[in-house]
Amino acid sequence: MSRAEPPNRRTFVTGAAAAALLGTAPGTARAADLVDGNLPDFHQALKDELNFPLAWGTSPVRDFRAWRRAARATVEEHLLVPRQDGTPYAPDHRESSRGDGCTRELVTLSLTRYERVRAVLLTPDGPGPFPAVLLLHDHGARFDIGKEKLVRPWYDDTRLASAEAWAAKYFGGRFVGDELARRGYVVLCADALGWGDRGPLAYDQQQALASNFYNLGSSLAGLMAREDARAARFLAGLDRVDARRVAAVGFSMGGYRAWQTAALSDDIAACAAVCWMTGLKQMMVPGNNTLRGQSSYYMLHPGLARHLDIPDVASIAAPRPMFFLDGEQDPLFPADGVRAAYARLRAVWASRHAEERLRTETWPGLGHVFTQPMQDEVFGWLDAVL
Repeated sequence: MSRAEPPNRRTFVTGAAAAALLGTAPGTARAADLVDGNLPDFHQALKDELNFPLAWGTSPVRDFRAWRRAARATVEEHLLVPRQDGTPYAPDHRESSRGDGCTRELVTLSLTRYERVRAVLLTPDGPGPFPAVLLLHDHGARFDIGKEKLVRPWYDDTRLASAEAWAAKYFGGRFVGDELARRGYVVLCADALGWGDRGPLAYDQQQALASNFYNLGSSLAGLMAREDARAARFLAGLDRVDARRVAAVGFSMGGYRAWQTAALSDDIAACAAVCWMTGLKQMMVPGNNTLRGQSSYYMLHPGLARHLDIPDVASIAAPRPMFFLDGEQDPLFPADGVRAAYARLRAVWASRHAEERLRTETWPGLGHVFTQPMQDEVFGWLDAVL
C-alpha cells in the first residue's frame, strides 16, 4: 500500500507510531489506511473468512428439523435479549371505532417485561375466526410515524398528513393495513422502538441508542426481534384469529422483520417480505446504504455472520410458504445480492421438496417501493396460502 493517499482517505497510524505497532524501523513503516467507503481496507479479507458453516447443506447436521433447531438457537443466542415468554401481555383495548368493513382499536400491551407498547388492531366484520397479518413497518426517513405508515391513524389527526404522504410515496396512496382488514384479515401493527409513540428518534440518536444497548449487555436489534415474535404470539392467541392462518408481512425494514419473525416464531404460517433480501457479502460493498451505520443497528446481530448468511436465517422458516419481492432498480439492495439470496433460498426449499411454497420475484423498473400492483400480488398470494 503506497504512502500516497487518494482524496478522502484517512490515516490513523503512521511514522514512529506505525513502526512501533508493526515492529519495523521508523523509516520503513507503511501507513495503515483505515477506510474504503466506510469499510476497513482489509474488508475483503474479512469477507473471505466468512463461510457460514451453519448454513443448511454446509452444516454437519443433516436432519432438517434438527438443523432448524440448531440454527434458530444460534440466532437467538446472538439476539442478546432473553426470551420473554413468561411476561403477561395484559392488553388494554381503547379507542374503538368503525372502519371500512372492520372495527379499529388501539391496544396497549407488554411485548417484553421492560415497557408497554401501543399497537393498532383491525378486525374484519363477520363472525370469524379470521386469518391474520402481523404487519411490520419500515425504517425510512420519517420517525414521527411507525404503525401509522401502514394503518390510517383515525385516532390522531396530527399524524394524518405525515401518514398520507408516506402512503403516497411508497404504497401508491393505499394504507396496506386498512386494505388487508377490508379483505378479511385481522391486522396487528405496533411501533418499533424509535417510531411513533416510541419516538421520534433520528439517525444519530438511533446509533447512540444501539451502542448504549450494547454497553448494557443487550441489543437494539435483538429487542425488536423479540418484540416481533411476541407480537406474533399475541395475535395468534386472539379468539378472533385462526391460529393456523397467521402471516407476517412487511416492506423494507418491515420485510426484514417479517422473515426474521417467521424464522424465530412457529406462530407465523406464511411470510411476505418486500424489498429486503440480499446476500451479506454482496450488501457489504462500498457505497451501500448499510455502511452508514445509523439505521443498520436495527438489523445487526453482532457475530451472527460468523455462522449464517442472511438467507440462511430466513431459511429457518422453511418449508412454510414465503414470498420475497424486490425492485430491480432498488438502490439499497444490489441485484447480484438479491439473485444470490434467492438462489440460496430456492436451494433450501427444493431440498425439502417444497419449491411451490417459495415465491421470489424481482419487479422490472421498480426501486424501493411497494406499489398497489405489488400489494395485489401479495394479497392474492395470502388468500391462496392461508
